[in-house]
Amino acid sequence: MPRYTKEDIIRIVRDEKVEFIRLQFTDIFGMLKNVAITAKQLEKALDNQCMFDGSSIEGFVRIEESDMYLWPDTDSFVILPWNSDIGKTARLICDVYTADGEPFEGDPRYVLKRALKKAAQMGYDTFNVGPECEFFLFIVDNEGNPTTITHDKAGYFDLGPVDLGEKARRDMCLTLEEMGFEVEQSHHEEAPGQHEIDFKYTDALNAADAIQTFKLVVKTIAQKHGLHATFMPKPIYGIAGSGMHVNVSLFRQGSNVFYDEGGPLRLSQEAYWFMGGLMKNIRAITALTNPLVNSYKRLVPGYEAPVYIAWSARNRSPLVRVPTARGTATRLELRCPDPSCNPYLALAAILAAGLDGIEHKIQPPEPVNRNLFDMSQEDRCAGHIGVLPGSLEEAICEMRQSEFARELLGDHIFNKYIEAKLKECEGYKTQISKWEIDAYLKNY
Repeated sequence: MPRYTKEDIIRIVRDEKVEFIRLQFTDIFGMLKNVAITAKQLEKALDNQCMFDGSSIEGFVRIEESDMYLWPDTDSFVILPWNSDIGKTARLICDVYTADGEPFEGDPRYVLKRALKKAAQMGYDTFNVGPECEFFLFIVDNEGNPTTITHDKAGYFDLGPVDLGEKARRDMCLTLEEMGFEVEQSHHEEAPGQHEIDFKYTDALNAADAIQTFKLVVKTIAQKHGLHATFMPKPIYGIAGSGMHVNVSLFRQGSNVFYDEGGPLRLSQEAYWFMGGLMKNIRAITALTNPLVNSYKRLVPGYEAPVYIAWSARNRSPLVRVPTARGTATRLELRCPDPSCNPYLALAAILAAGLDGIEHKIQPPEPVNRNLFDMSQEDRCAGHIGVLPGSLEEAICEMRQSEFARELLGDHIFNKYIEAKLKECEGYKTQISKWEIDAYLKNY
């Protein structure tokens, strides 16, 4: 049932004296964009008549095809709770449409909707997602530029004297709750300056919207506390990076289809097939779940991030973990994604991979209950344990060869994404790092 009608939003904007409305959408690289309108233009926007220049957005369209329209999702309406000198501001998350009134194939939200439609056609009415978003808080310099200096020296679940980071995280949670989030927990993560805030699972489209909103809130509140929040996967050498573990489950008519009281580990056959599809297709979609050159500096042995393609219900070193909760809470946890990903594309890829497993009845290998990082290469080879791509370039090569990935994304995003990410790889390869200077300048 819709949360808001067009008339509801017009009334709330009038009664709350909202001055500006941000019409938000996401580009193919996960960057949140917006067109700001005044309250006087709201009715026009709610009639899907707000136009923008799509050629100005990287990865969208050429200049001769530039007219695009924003269609607001009325259920996404919320008044932004932080203060403004120009009056209250609200936001609406939008889908992108062409001038012909058709969904734009380069809109990441449309890609996720398309994957959800396929799930519905297969009899699954809900794909629930619970993200675990990690981030760093850094001190800024006198000019307001971010440094990589952390505000504390704490570790996992530590509780010390209340500092800038603790105060900022508290205000982030309160702000998120004011915006309708149900925050389940927040805590200090393993690395200094690293935090995690978990919010309650919801259906995939709302979860992707929530992740984008979450990033905006975290960055905004951090700035108000004189800190810089970053979702960069690995900002500091030698300590853990930031992940975004994704907990997923499929529902049919209100029942969790991953749960089977009589199944092995009390998991259904569909849960195993979903897992099998994930493990089969993961190398083809890693460029979506881990989209930066920097992402692959997190995916290395020794820092708890997964490297090997395996699963377990007993330890946290594999790619897929099965948490102990059962019944409605039965779920699979994919541990490789990081928070720099485009959540619409990443969740669409995870769902499509799992559905591929169900459709083709792909059985996963036997679980690996040993610590994978302690196993020898010979043992892993004997167990036929695969490995995730070791670089963005390798991940893009895997994606480029995958018809599964092309069908998932559609030709437009598939081609634009690969083109841009190869340029990113080339740009990185031509840079001279401090490590190279330190290792080679004197010796050679």
